[in-house]
Amino acid sequence: MGDPAMMVTLLPSLPEAIPGQSLAGEFIFLLDRSGSMGCPMDGRDHSPQSIDSAKETLVLLLKSLLLGCYFNIYSFGSRFESFCRQSVGYTQQTMAKSLQRVRQLQADLGGTEILAPLRSIYRSPCRDGHPRQLFVFTDGEVGNTQDVIAEVQRHWRAHRCFSFGIGERASTALVKGIARAAGGSAEFITGQDRMQPKALQSLKRALQPAVTGISLSWDLPPGMEAALLGRGPEVILPGQRCLIYAQLRRQPQPPDTAMGGVTLQYRIHDQTYKEMLQFPLQPQDADRLPIHRLAAKSLLLELEGAVDTRSEGDRCWVLETSLSLGVVCSLTAYVGVDTERGQPVQGPLVRRDILLRGFGAAPHMAMCCSASVPMDELLETACVSMGFAADCDFEDFSAVSERAPEESPLLRLVSLQNADGFWDLDPRLAAALGVSETDARGRMPSKDVAPGVWATVLAVVWLHGWAAGQRDEWELLEAKAVGWGPGSANAWKLPTPCWAAALALLSSSSEPPRSLYPPPRKLPWASNPAEAP
Repeated sequence: MGDPAMMVTLLPSLPEAIPGQSLAGEFIFLLDRSGSMGCPMDGRDHSPQSIDSAKETLVLLLKSLLLGCYFNIYSFGSRFESFCRQSVGYTQQTMAKSLQRVRQLQADLGGTEILAPLRSIYRSPCRDGHPRQLFVFTDGEVGNTQDVIAEVQRHWRAHRCFSFGIGERASTALVKGIARAAGGSAEFITGQDRMQPKALQSLKRALQPAVTGISLSWDLPPGMEAALLGRGPEVILPGQRCLIYAQLRRQPQPPDTAMGGVTLQYRIHDQTYKEMLQFPLQPQDADRLPIHRLAAKSLLLELEGAVDTRSEGDRCWVLETSLSLGVVCSLTAYVGVDTERGQPVQGPLVRRDILLRGFGAAPHMAMCCSASVPMDELLETACVSMGFAADCDFEDFSAVSERAPEESPLLRLVSLQNADGFWDLDPRLAAALGVSETDARGRMPSKDVAPGVWATVLAVVWLHGWAAGQRDEWELLEAKAVGWGPGSANAWKLPTPCWAAALALLSSSSEPPRSLYPPPRKLPWASNPAEAP
């Protein structure tokens, strides 16, 4: 802590996957079904239960997958269950049967034991050409957090892990630890947050091309070097910042005008990309050393994830680091002291909500340094899989859920989409769109337009008009619809009258009850249907 500390924010411009293209992958969803998942999301009696929000999220995730990939669903509590012994191919049949079973899941598996299902997942061999993506949803904490993180860390080369902490009780160490260990991302859903958009954003990241060959190189004056605090970047996800901390170790004092540089290099497929940043070498004056302490916190999180809890030496190392730097970890805590009496403050803890102000758009790479101070000044300061059926046995779904919460309008429409992206023109779709089946069939603009194409056009128009505020939740579904079927590239070059007819039908229909449907929004291409997707 006697040297200047540096924080670099990496946000490279990664090329996005082509919407609608067939992307391979194995997607495994691991859902917490412990008793606490039956509690309301934000503590209010009328708010949705955590298990119901998680089930709706699973429906959207399953519907957003593409033909050609593989998937499986695990759930856990004191024991765990799996839909299949191994991941199965994504088809209309496997998707439909999985959705049927998802709707019957309840928070009825007791405690929170996640290590056993993770080991079962890792025992299942990976499929060639299908990168494994693990999505974990949990609302609690476990007594063997370090063992769980270590298990994920051992298999980090074979998969990525995206974790979601639900509610205030979710373990930050567990949720962040497993995501970091396997190069994924962690999200937390608290208060009145919606789980669905955060999960779909993570799925979009998982569908992007893999980033490899990540390296950092420094351009510094002679006699000066940059030493990373912890590991360098091992994975870069689209749209997600990557923070790196380093110490600037130097011999001579650099002049005020001295500049340094850092270059990030990475590969996607066979293409190499570089991002470069120049920065001044004069550190910013800051008495409280914010960058030093942020670096220390990052380092402690990494040390804790790698600590063998049976080694007293490792524990002492983490403890000493935390105490000497004044940054808490899992082994330390702040204690309030009455300075007049010299005794710890008595009484219950008081929660205070702090408003976090938003920040503007971040540059691709940013730099911040803080000055150093002398060290003495710093110091002041069990497995249900035994009952598995045969591979892909989805038949035992006769049980009926005791409580079936009403589906949202978006979920009602999404549930009708087929695995290959199109909708069927039937009474259920007409009801979800708020029109009669007679009108839906009678307003088809041309006999040359297939019923499935017409139904899908209606669904896409409805998404843009009535669910525009939930775009993050259906963007992948629309991309799959646009890429639907043989000759899909030509199927969506529809004549203007087709889109105009869909707009006219949905706009002129009797408006659905306000309690069920939000008011429609004007489509960006409503005035000129020729500009439709």
